[in-house]
Amino acid sequence: MAVAGILLIVVVIIAIDVPPLLRKKFKKELWIFSIFLLFGTALSIAQALNIKIPNPIDWITAIYKPLSDMLEKLLK
Repeated sequence: MAVAGILLIVVVIIAIDVPPLLRKKFKKELWIFSIFLLFGTALSIAQALNIKIPNPIDWITAIYKPLSDMLEKLLK
């Protein structure tokens, strides 16, 4: 039921926002809008289905942790 609600809201957003973009021939803006809407819709559906979504901060921490440890040892 939650997925159907999300998809209904996405259809309403498309109906409101896409026609002016097409009329004004804003092709780049339409592409960016579509990509962000698709990404947001996918994340919303994943969350509604209780799929575990990884936290981006964990990835950043994994990348910078060795550098941080090395600098900490050098400064002691």
